[in-house]
Amino acid sequence: MTPRTPSPRGRRATILDVAAAAGVSRQTVTRAMNDMPGISAGTRERVQKLAAEMGYSPSRFAKGLVQGARISVGLAIPDLTNPYFPAFASSVVEAATERGWNVVVDDYGHGTGSAVDAAARLAPQVDALIGYLVPHPDEAQALMGRRPVVALDSPDAGTAGGISFDYHHAARLALTHLLSRGCRSIVFLDSDQGGPSDSRGAAAAAVATEAGIHLARFQAHPSAAAAKSAVALLFAGNERPDGILAFNDLMAAGALKALQELGIPVPGDCAVIGMDGIPLGELLTPELSTLSLDLRAVGRAAVGLLDGLLTDAIQDRSPEAHLTLRHQLILRQSA
Repeated sequence: MTPRTPSPRGRRATILDVAAAAGVSRQTVTRAMNDMPGISAGTRERVQKLAAEMGYSPSRFAKGLVQGARISVGLAIPDLTNPYFPAFASSVVEAATERGWNVVVDDYGHGTGSAVDAAARLAPQVDALIGYLVPHPDEAQALMGRRPVVALDSPDAGTAGGISFDYHHAARLALTHLLSRGCRSIVFLDSDQGGPSDSRGAAAAAVATEAGIHLARFQAHPSAAAAKSAVALLFAGNERPDGILAFNDLMAAGALKALQELGIPVPGDCAVIGMDGIPLGELLTPELSTLSLDLRAVGRAAVGLLDGLLTDAIQDRSPEAHLTLRHQLILRQSA
């Protein structure tokens, strides 16, 4: 029997597709994919080869009939030492657990590899993947085959689904507020990681240009310690900014520490705004103003999107499979 053409890219191959292509029953495909007895080695090899070509991988939910497994979701995180990511991860785990799903977490930072390495480790174990996968979201989707991937903060990714953030809106909120305070020499304290992480700085620069504002950009590693050193160097030179917008709240915390040590009043002589809205900001002195994401809502949105993709309620790579969320400006003592 001549095998059928594999399923279109827009639809995940099913066990019935593989059975039809191989000219065997659904039960035979189940036996072949789970290395069960009762079929010949040749049939097993042929079915497995066709399944690989069609991008079919049996879900752990489907395997439940023979292995007792539940749906398992991979969660790829770049740095669990950054408070943003545990807050996001906990919301994913909460929403997944409500559905009876398992979550397998891979923290791929700290020299253990890249997003694509995390996807490679997770792919054999999971039915779907959620994660911060820059700069490799498409490679992660390829590793997962037709199992859905929801990529965070990768607006141009070719993954089944994605959640992006409107950084132009965020920058507009922050710069408008700084201008209303009388700030005229504003600095964007940016990450030096480049690539997709540059989108925050690029958005801030574009908004500043639209508004006729001169916005200086200074880069540092996106950590509190590196930001502290960068701000100290900034004020040691000719720059005397009266407003700082930071790439994330950790960098904003470092900026506040540097300003405190330099004896520069905040927000009197220099206002500071962070980005992300992690709980740390309320524990600082002065308390940090921030462009805040509702991280619980972000995690729940990612899981809800994945649920729709798994049940085919949402077509992968459709407009409905890609969401854009917005920050809110939370004003505290620093600005």
